[in-house]
Amino acid sequence: MQVSIVIPVYNEEDNISPMAEELAALTGRLESFEALLVDDGSSDRTWERILEAASHHACIRGVRSVQNRGQTAAMLLGLREAKGEVVVTMDGDLQNNPADIPSLVAEVGTYDVVCGYRAKRRDSWSRRVGSKIGNSIRNKVTQDGLRDTGCSLKAFKRACIHDLPPVTGAHRFMGAYFKLHGRTMHQVPVDHRPRQFGTSKYTNLKRLPKTAFDLIGFLWYRSRMIHPATDVERT
Repeated sequence: MQVSIVIPVYNEEDNISPMAEELAALTGRLESFEALLVDDGSSDRTWERILEAASHHACIRGVRSVQNRGQTAAMLLGLREAKGEVVVTMDGDLQNNPADIPSLVAEVGTYDVVCGYRAKRRDSWSRRVGSKIGNSIRNKVTQDGLRDTGCSLKAFKRACIHDLPPVTGAHRFMGAYFKLHGRTMHQVPVDHRPRQFGTSKYTNLKRLPKTAFDLIGFLWYRSRMIHPATDVERT
C-alpha cells in the first residue's frame, strides 16, 4: 500500500534536514511511501534544503509554490501531487513526530480518517490555554467531536481529499469537512515535541481573527451542502 506524507513548510530551512532523516527512518515500517515537502514560497533557504534532502533520500519529493499562499493552499497543492492510496498530513516544524505515522496508517481501512491528538502538549502555557479555548469554540460550531483540531497529524483514504474545499483555513477544519461528507473517524494519541529550530508562524492574537473568518467560511460551506441551490431548471 502506497502512502503519501504531505508536509507544508514555510521558512523552515533548519528543520528540513532532520525531518528528512526522521522520514527516511520510516523505511521498513511503511510498505511503500513518499514524503512531499511543499515549500509555500519561502524567503529563506528552505527550497535548497528540500532539494538537498531529495538528493540524499529517495522517499523525499519537493513541491514548490513560487508565491506564499498560505498553509491551506500548500497542503492542497501537496494533496494534488500525492500518489498514495493513503495520505498523511503533518506540520513542518517537527513538533509532530514522524514515528507516529505507521500507527495511524494501520488504522486506515477500519476507518476513513484517523486523527492524532496531542496527549501531552509541549507548547507554552498561553498557547495551550488558547488552543483549549479554540477547540471548545470550534467543536460547538462544527460538532466534529475532535478533541484536538489543531493537531495536523492525520491519515486518511485518498478519496477523502475531495472532501476538502479550496477555501482559506480548510487545514484547520479538516475533521469537520470529513464529517460533513460522512467519513468515519477515529482518534489516537500522538507525541508532541517542543520546537527546536525556527519560529512559530502563529500567536494566539494573530490566530484568533483568522480562525473566526475560517469558521464563517465553514458555516457557509455547510449551509451550501444542507441547502443546495434551487435555481436549477429541469426538463
